[in-house]
Amino acid sequence: MSTSSPEAVKKLLENMQTDLRSLSMECKKKFPPVKEAAESGIVKIKTIAARNTDILAALKENSSEVVQPFLMGCGTKEPKITQLCLAAIQRLMSHEVVSEAAAGNIINMLWQLMENGLEELKLLQTVLVLLTTNTVVHDEVLSKAIVLCFRLHFTKDNITNNTAAATVRQVVTVVFERMVAEDERFKGIVEKTPPVQGNTNRRSVSTLRPSAKDAYMLFQDLCQLVNADAPYWLVGMTEMTRTFGLELLESVLNDFPAVFLQHQEFSFLLKERVCPLVIKLFSPNIKFRQGTSTAVPPAPVEKPYFPICMRLLRVVSVLIKHFYSLLVTECEIFLSLLVKFLDGEKPQWLRAVAVESVHRLCVQPHLLCSFCQSYDMKQHSTKVFRDIVNALGSFIQSLFIVPNAGNAAAATAPAGGSGSGTQGTAQGGPGTGGGSSTLTTQAAFEYRGTWIPLMTVSVQGSAKATYLEMLDKVEPPSIPEGYAMSVAFSALLDLVRGITSMIERELTTEEEAAAEFRETHPEQEWKPEAGSHLVWEEMVNASWCGLLAALSLLLDASTDEAATENILKAEMTMASLCGRLCLVTPRDAFITAICKASLPPHYALTVLSSNSANVSGKAYSIQGQSVQIISPSSESHQQVVAVGQPLTAQPQGTVVLTAKNIQCMRTLLNLAHCHGAVLGTSWQLVLATLQHLVWILGLKPAVGGALKPGRAVEGPSTVLTTAVMTDLPVISNILSRLFESSQYLDDVSLHHLINALCSLSLEAMEMAYGNNKEPSLFAVAKLLETGLVNMDRIEILWRPLTGHLLEKVCQHPNSRMREWGAEALTALIKAGLSYKHDPPLSQNQRLQLLLLNPLKELSNVLHGDIRQKQLECVLQILQSQGDSLGPGWPLVLGVIGAIRNDQGESLIRTAFQCLQLVVTDFLPTMPCTCLQIVVDVAGSFGLQNQELNISLTSIGLLWNISDYFFQRGETITLELEREEEALQKQAQEKGETLNRPFHPAPPFDCLWLCLYAKLGELCVDPRPAVRKSAGQTLFSTIAAHGTLLQQPTWHIVVWKVLFQLLNCVRTSSTTADKEKIESGGGNILIHHSRDTAEKQWAETWVLTLAGVARIFNTRRYLLQQLGDFFEAWEVLLNHIQSAALSKNNEVSLAALKSFQEILQIVTPVKDSDKAGDALAAMGVPPVLIDPLSASGPGRPLVRSDSLVERLTRYNGAELQAQPPGEESALEDSALWWSAWNTWYRTGTESTRPPSGPAEKLAFIPSQPFLTALIQIFPALYQHIKANFSMDDLKKLGVILHGAVSVPISSDASPFILPSYTEATLTSLQEAVLTSLDVLQKAICVGPENLQIMYPAIFEQLLLFVEFSCKPPQYGRVETKHVANAKYNQIQLFAPAEWVALNYVPFAERSLEVVVDLYHKTACHKAVINEKVLQSIIKTLRMPLGLKYACPSESTWKLAVSSLLKVLSIGLPVARQHASSGKFDSMWPELANAFEDFLFTKSTAPDNLSIQEFQQNESVDVEVVQLISTEILPFANFIPKDFVGQIMTMLNKGSIHSQAPSFTEAEIDVRMREEFSKVCFETLLQFSFSNKVSTPQEGYISRMALSVLLKRAQDVLRRYVEDERLSGRCPLPRQQVTEIIFVLKAISTLMDSLKKTHPENVDGNTWAQVIALYPTLVECITCSSSEVSAALKEALGPFKDFMQPPISKVQNGES
Repeated sequence: MSTSSPEAVKKLLENMQTDLRSLSMECKKKFPPVKEAAESGIVKIKTIAARNTDILAALKENSSEVVQPFLMGCGTKEPKITQLCLAAIQRLMSHEVVSEAAAGNIINMLWQLMENGLEELKLLQTVLVLLTTNTVVHDEVLSKAIVLCFRLHFTKDNITNNTAAATVRQVVTVVFERMVAEDERFKGIVEKTPPVQGNTNRRSVSTLRPSAKDAYMLFQDLCQLVNADAPYWLVGMTEMTRTFGLELLESVLNDFPAVFLQHQEFSFLLKERVCPLVIKLFSPNIKFRQGTSTAVPPAPVEKPYFPICMRLLRVVSVLIKHFYSLLVTECEIFLSLLVKFLDGEKPQWLRAVAVESVHRLCVQPHLLCSFCQSYDMKQHSTKVFRDIVNALGSFIQSLFIVPNAGNAAAATAPAGGSGSGTQGTAQGGPGTGGGSSTLTTQAAFEYRGTWIPLMTVSVQGSAKATYLEMLDKVEPPSIPEGYAMSVAFSALLDLVRGITSMIERELTTEEEAAAEFRETHPEQEWKPEAGSHLVWEEMVNASWCGLLAALSLLLDASTDEAATENILKAEMTMASLCGRLCLVTPRDAFITAICKASLPPHYALTVLSSNSANVSGKAYSIQGQSVQIISPSSESHQQVVAVGQPLTAQPQGTVVLTAKNIQCMRTLLNLAHCHGAVLGTSWQLVLATLQHLVWILGLKPAVGGALKPGRAVEGPSTVLTTAVMTDLPVISNILSRLFESSQYLDDVSLHHLINALCSLSLEAMEMAYGNNKEPSLFAVAKLLETGLVNMDRIEILWRPLTGHLLEKVCQHPNSRMREWGAEALTALIKAGLSYKHDPPLSQNQRLQLLLLNPLKELSNVLHGDIRQKQLECVLQILQSQGDSLGPGWPLVLGVIGAIRNDQGESLIRTAFQCLQLVVTDFLPTMPCTCLQIVVDVAGSFGLQNQELNISLTSIGLLWNISDYFFQRGETITLELEREEEALQKQAQEKGETLNRPFHPAPPFDCLWLCLYAKLGELCVDPRPAVRKSAGQTLFSTIAAHGTLLQQPTWHIVVWKVLFQLLNCVRTSSTTADKEKIESGGGNILIHHSRDTAEKQWAETWVLTLAGVARIFNTRRYLLQQLGDFFEAWEVLLNHIQSAALSKNNEVSLAALKSFQEILQIVTPVKDSDKAGDALAAMGVPPVLIDPLSASGPGRPLVRSDSLVERLTRYNGAELQAQPPGEESALEDSALWWSAWNTWYRTGTESTRPPSGPAEKLAFIPSQPFLTALIQIFPALYQHIKANFSMDDLKKLGVILHGAVSVPISSDASPFILPSYTEATLTSLQEAVLTSLDVLQKAICVGPENLQIMYPAIFEQLLLFVEFSCKPPQYGRVETKHVANAKYNQIQLFAPAEWVALNYVPFAERSLEVVVDLYHKTACHKAVINEKVLQSIIKTLRMPLGLKYACPSESTWKLAVSSLLKVLSIGLPVARQHASSGKFDSMWPELANAFEDFLFTKSTAPDNLSIQEFQQNESVDVEVVQLISTEILPFANFIPKDFVGQIMTMLNKGSIHSQAPSFTEAEIDVRMREEFSKVCFETLLQFSFSNKVSTPQEGYISRMALSVLLKRAQDVLRRYVEDERLSGRCPLPRQQVTEIIFVLKAISTLMDSLKKTHPENVDGNTWAQVIALYPTLVECITCSSSEVSAALKEALGPFKDFMQPPISKVQNGES
């Protein structure tokens, strides 16, 4: 119910009346005037109530009268009455019905009561009610009321004092509240205040309104009073205390700051009165120094007085808080003073209250901000803010150094505390007790033995002071230990918290504004206000050193987890703030501090130590000597939770981690996790520290880069407590999350992180050099982790990331380091490729290539393990992303192909696996342009020499690739041509020419050419197996797929691929090493035919040549359409020639086979049966038919014009139809003559005997080679015979002769030489004869002009015939003649290296051919003209003459029979042409031949049987018979000399035929009686022939006869004589034989004479015959039975002489 409601008014009236009645009752006896006044008052009230509607207003008007009775009542000084009156007055006041006048009266009355000391409490109550309920009291009245309260404050009664004090406070407040209210009322009215005239007039209150004026006067007097001056307005003050005055000042200033700020007058008071007053009052505190009291002071110094000092500080706090903006300069002084009070020299209590004051400032960040703006940022101004922070820091430091006052030594010790400071404190804190038993759970700081407990002094963010509130204490309180530290600690934390949260709030709003601005004005740039940033930066710059020093020290000393946490949080927020403000040095300093705290003490970590050097200032003086290395025995205040290996080299042995280290580590993680974006370059510090911690804790990287506990390597040295064991997974997890959160960093920060990791990694690598300690893989693992979580923007960090891993880590000599580098790199690449990028990789080629590039770069690393990883990665990429590699293929293939021989097998094997996968699965998915690379890569695997199997398999892959080309030809062609067009266009734009291997060929053909070229390279690999395989593959692919090539491309194939290959092979073969290759490792046996490099190369040469020849053969039709087929043919022939002439039998033979093949002397398989028969029929030896089974499976020959067809055409039987149009091409004579020249050169070279002394080294061609060589001729001849000239024939002869003369090597002879029992020809000899046969047949059917070649053929054949007796000499090579037929000793393994052939069968066969041929050609003009017959006879003379001396008996027999045959044909021809003289020279030759044969100088072998002797004799007889039938009858056509020679010969035969060596037993047989007989008969026959044409002839025969007879007479006579003389002794064998022969001759003669016409016999002859008779008779006495028998024979015929002849007409003269 309000005081003005009707009910309240009614009640008031009632109460007043009651009060008045009571008053009158009380005063009735003692104070009648009062009673009367009371009663009139009742009436008065009633009338007012009756007359007025507004009763209260009326009451107020008349209040003086209404109040009067009560005032009078008070005047009675009767307690009861006074109390009643005061109560009534109060009731009136409370209803605001007291006028100004009445109020004045009331105050006067109260004053009197006060002076009388009555009802003091009631008085105070009344004053209070009066002043609070209304505003009627002003000016002097008011001042009187206030003075009254002051006066009551200083009574003897304590209660009164206190009540008065409270009342004064309330009254002062009321005065100011009135002023505030008044200001409110006039707020809207703007009044022009006259300017203040100077500040001189302290009463310049004329401008103030009433309430303001009161307030002004009051405040002014309060200042006067505190200053101990007389008040101006509060008249009547008797007593005043400073403490109370200060409290009042403080409360006014604190409660009504607006008053002072809005009114200049009050501001003036503040500046001119309050501040000087405070400064003046502060002086004792400033001057006082603790400890100087010991010396005599120069002047009396007022001691600091706690109550005043404390209140002054409170006033200062208020002034600074509210009026800082007005009192900038003054505040600077106050703050400086405040800082001074924290000095160690000041009393403890003073420091405590000062630190509480500082704390009050610290919770007002905006205020601090202002300080910074006003002082620190101005020139020539005290750096107040910095000083405050530093003072706090120094204060904290000093507490550790000087823990108790009164220690003079400590006070003068330098801040660093050289040690003297700690002596007095050793017994100070509980923490210094010996063992850990004294450790208490109380939170505390402990540092160098100083133990300071930590109390809870205030809630965070509010400065709740203890000693600043002790307004009742007069004596300085004793400050408990640790209180100052606790307050300073709180102040520090609040300071940091306040500043950071304020600045961060503002930064955030600024960022939001910037974002909004960018959205609305995207094209403009946001420009923040520069001012605010400068302030914030200055604040940080000013404070960080001090803060860091203090926090570091506290962190060092802290033993309480919560305190540690707070310190770390402060350091972290500061670091983050510095980061946001881009203040690098302070940021790094804070981070360094946290880092150092995380590591064990004295842990040498260069990153940190170098950094702390920048952080200067005394703040750091204590840092550094902070910690003892904690060994378990020392009194540690920290729980040790882990012991591990240091990563650095310095502290040897183990290092210890405490719980606090782990706590710091977590903060570090937290910092990195939450504030990574602002860390910038200090990532390096953070990461370096984490790396070391991780190392000490033994966390090792696992897959993906996460660190997992696990210490396999350094087992024993790492000791972890269970506490930390449970923590490890958490730490590991946070570590991973830290790097995961890098995905939220902006690009720049991310780069900072990557750079830091890289440089960290570099350090780790430095450390890993040279020592075998396990390296730290932290950085590498984390690079990997960072990369993996930032895949979405991998492009921006890819280059630095992979660059570092590639160039540094993967090249590191430490294998573990390298391995992880490669692991990280490959993991990143795999992740990058499998990540779902947007746009996908298939549409973002650049990114794909970027991702794959490092994989390629790895190929430059020489370490095998890295390459292994790289290749495994490739394998995985192929398996997972093979289908989508697209443009990345060249890179991938490049990696697979980057193999080198020094890399070792396993690497090459892995790479090869990749390649196999590519070839089997991915050829269709890759761009066709990469196929060439695939070919190159496959080729390079073929060429590597580490693993033979891989080389061989890769050749197989090339075959598969070629198959793929073949199957997908069309699509590949299209794609390649598209690509080619694009490239062409680009090249034109750039004005370059398109540069690509085999350029003019179309792109698909180029692909083939690359394949062929690769295989070509492999064909000259050093390893024979590779060469062989590659060669087979090359020729197979060309054969199988060559049809795809366009015709011009064949030109390249022939010249660039095939011939180039042949050249290389030829060069390599000719220069190959002839050293024997030892069998490899004992397990591989090398066949002797391959045991030198030379022999192995020979095989290659053979293969290559055969392959090229086959291509020439099968693709002849196609190749002939090339313009330069003839040149190619020549080159090929040249190759064949050089191969044929190589000093290797295998090569040379194969060359000839290839020669045969390109001449198409090979028959298609299907015709073989016909061919065999046809050729055999024509006398072509079977060897020729199919020397090479070239048409192997799958390689059908193009129907070639085969030998069969050619040869059959000569015989006129067309066996099969001609392929149309091919004939002309094949018959291109130039080609054939070129072939003939090659054949001739080859033949000449190979058969030319070595000149000079017979050296061991001379190379002698093998028989198969020569055979093949000669076998080529017949076929070749068919094509060249049209122009085959005599010269050519001579050339041929030379070669044939040479070939036959070549000896055989002794080790081959058993296989080639026929044994002597069979007289067969070697195939070479067969071939030679065949060649001649073909020739002579051709001549036979050829035109006339060819026939002049016959004699040459005869000449050649006759040369061969001579071999029977005189084997040819091959140069000066010593040959061993294997056998001598006479003694039949076959020495197969003769010591000589070379064995001459047994030429007899060959010579004999040649002889037969000669006879045959002569048979056919005897009448040919050329044969006659060239004296062929003479040549034959001349040749035969040799075997005939040698007879038994011939190497083979058959020879002379064949010679005789041949002679007989030839003569039987030739003699008639000779007689026919006798006149021409062509045969003149033949006759003597023939005569000599007969002579040599019939009277041979050689003796028959001893073992000749009688039958054989008789057979031989019969041959002789045949010859004589030939003479008698073919020669002598035609004596008139024959030269006389010849006839004479024959006669002489016959004569000789008839007598002188015995051999002197016969044994007795055989005498009758061996005498060639039959021969003698025939000779004799012939002689006689022709002697007595009536056909004798000339007397001369007859004379010759008569001569012969008489000689014969005379000789017989002599022999007989001598015999008889000897017989007689010898008596009983038998005569010598010879003589007996002779006599027997003579006797036989006589009997023969007798028979002849009988047969002859008597008229033919000369008379003398008869006389001589008869004259023999007596001599014969004399012989009868001989004792030899043989002689007797012969004698009997001889005497028998004489019976015919017993009767005289019928006619005696002729006497022999006729």
